[in-house]
Amino acid sequence: MRTNPLQEVVLGWSEEKFQQEVLALAKATGWGLRYHTHDSRRSAAGFPDLVLVDPVRGRVLFRELKREKGKLTPDQVQWVTGLRAAGVDAGTWRPSDWVSGRIAEELTRRA
Repeated sequence: MRTNPLQEVVLGWSEEKFQQEVLALAKATGWGLRYHTHDSRRSAAGFPDLVLVDPVRGRVLFRELKREKGKLTPDQVQWVTGLRAAGVDAGTWRPSDWVSGRIAEELTRRA
């Protein structure tokens, strides 16, 4: 994938910066309920970083956020896999998903 300088900046975002940007976009696109764990040491191991709820669209998203080259832990894989098996919209987002427009598309999609 060829990138421009702005895309290079996004691809280098820390997980914290990435989460801030995703939460801001979720708020701007109408996701009224946004949850993120402030201290993962007090949560179930591997529980996704974000839970986004939009009662108007009738949608709930569980998303694990990772740096571009970050790896999912076995517990994170188990949570995402288990949520998907239960019919829940769960997955992982990376900065490249921001660059490609995937995150914006998923946040604006109707049920």
